[in-house]
Amino acid sequence: MPVYNGERFVDAALRSIRAQSFGDFELIVSDNASEDGTLEIVREHERDDERICLIANDANRGAAWNYERVFADCSSPYFKWAAADDMLAPECVERSLELLEASEPSVILVFPATRYIDEDGAELRVVLDRLETRSEDPPHRRFRHVVANATMGNVAFALMRSEALRKTRGHGAFPSADIVLFAELALVGAFSALPDPLFLRREHAGASRRANTSVEDVAAFFDPNARAPKHELTRLFVEHLRGIAAAPISRREQALAVAVLVPTWIRRHDELRTRAARMRRRVERRFAR
Repeated sequence: MPVYNGERFVDAALRSIRAQSFGDFELIVSDNASEDGTLEIVREHERDDERICLIANDANRGAAWNYERVFADCSSPYFKWAAADDMLAPECVERSLELLEASEPSVILVFPATRYIDEDGAELRVVLDRLETRSEDPPHRRFRHVVANATMGNVAFALMRSEALRKTRGHGAFPSADIVLFAELALVGAFSALPDPLFLRREHAGASRRANTSVEDVAAFFDPNARAPKHELTRLFVEHLRGIAAAPISRREQALAVAVLVPTWIRRHDELRTRAARMRRRVERRFAR
């Protein structure tokens, strides 16, 4: 769990993890020099539960650095990121682990449906990301499917095979880096889905993309020393190309992945622009009445 100034929800997040029906885990909490009461809350949980290990960093090095920090010391075959403002249903880890262990080794992660909740924990909606892929598909087909359908960051909190995550470049320090990471993971192996909403993702004013409204703010959130990309989509496209080049797949599969990226990328963002324009027209009509 990477955290920075998370005092409002971190207690509930930690309680939901401690209450998991599968209890054989270690929870590493890396605090990025929080300026609120986060450290005191985490230390209290650490005193009460020997499975929790707190790392108190002396400076805020950004969310991307912190995400990588909690994975750096991972020695278990499975790994899962946890956010300090989200929660897990009690059986989330157990059910995910059961499916992952029952699957072929080519299945590298399991993600459940997401129940979005508000600041008070009330349900807003349930979403199952369209990111499940088949083991028998070659890497470039899995890659194409994920690039075409990854719009939310829920799968970043899936249960993964640690070795598979090590075969990627990790969580990048740029806006929407999680989408690039999903695509790199798809080049490594297949994704399986659980239809039950076992991941509770909280929507609130302090969430990263809502609190950081500009590209500059989002870039600083991931890396305080980074310059914001002039064109976010161009940066993402380039990072996809770099991910393909670094992937542990054949030259032929790398070439096929590049070949499917271009039309998929163009089609996806044309569709997004169309949806945004349609939504804008609906809002304008509503307020014109």
